[in-house]
Amino acid sequence: MTDPERLPPPPFWRTRYFAFDVLPRRPDLDPIEIRRIIARPESRSVQPDGRIRLYGYSETLGGQLRVVLLPDGETVHNAFLDESHPP
Repeated sequence: MTDPERLPPPPFWRTRYFAFDVLPRRPDLDPIEIRRIIARPESRSVQPDGRIRLYGYSETLGGQLRVVLLPDGETVHNAFLDESHPP
């Protein structure tokens, strides 16, 4: 079964929102760093809506990158430098 709101790898499962809204506005996001944070997050929390926040240090951005996954735990919905998250 194919979910029209999800796009398959490469580089990873992602929402249409991430592919067509987030990435064009944030060309400095590195898919390799996002994959690394998904595989080995420094911290993790679950939002009230079930989405999963993963955090890891981004060398290219010079700070904590927040990667937001859908509740399925594999589909990237958002990613951005989170200056409010402590290192």
